[in-house]
Amino acid sequence: MPTLADPPKAAQAMSINRPAAYRRLEEIDLMAELVPMAGCDVLELGCGAAWTTRLLVERLGARAVTATEVDRIQHAKHALISDLPQVTFRYGGAESIADPDGTYDLAVMLRSLHHVPVPLMDRALTEVHRVLKPGGRLYCSEPVYWGHFNEIMRLIDDERIVREAAFAALQRAVAQGLFDLDAEVFFESAGTYPDWPTFEAHFIHVTHSERNLDAERLAVIRAAFERHLTPSGAHFLKPHRVDVLRQRP
Repeated sequence: MPTLADPPKAAQAMSINRPAAYRRLEEIDLMAELVPMAGCDVLELGCGAAWTTRLLVERLGARAVTATEVDRIQHAKHALISDLPQVTFRYGGAESIADPDGTYDLAVMLRSLHHVPVPLMDRALTEVHRVLKPGGRLYCSEPVYWGHFNEIMRLIDDERIVREAAFAALQRAVAQGLFDLDAEVFFESAGTYPDWPTFEAHFIHVTHSERNLDAERLAVIRAAFERHLTPSGAHFLKPHRVDVLRQRP
């Protein structure tokens, strides 16, 4: 997709959801297509369990990755990773990035922008702009508030407002001229959970959030999940939007 040169028009061209436009593939394959990173210095903001961090190096060929995380429990686990010498793990948020201007070729935010406090989202994108090299790119992937999987997840934590705020922050970053819009892509990735305990462990018993769900709410969530169970597990397609933004010097 050509770069949309005029910031206001580019921002207006962005869509929070486009139901007819979804592609079905795994995100790492989409990243390989949209942001080739062989030999690049990469900043990953919100690396979670570092599963994708490993793929950025081992599969996509990033030269070096700085991977940040704000969950202290998860970050402590990163210290146990000994086979990724190309990766530097760091505790910290996107709104304050501890690097000089123009450090990175590429920044990656995988389902993390909507976790930045809403008043700090604009600052976070300004910080990303600052630490990118001239013409460097931001790959920002966000879950879309739509579909069967979302209907279950919103019972756990309804993220509609923060996801809308994250999209609006991306639009502002383009409209204000921090970034050009290189591409906006919608994709669905497959997710399978063999049973309720697996789903519960993955999405309810987490270290990054206080769920505070009582027995009644847990029963509602479980019933909603189990409506999708088949002999081979519960199968979902998870909708996402990807915006690839290019730093405007």
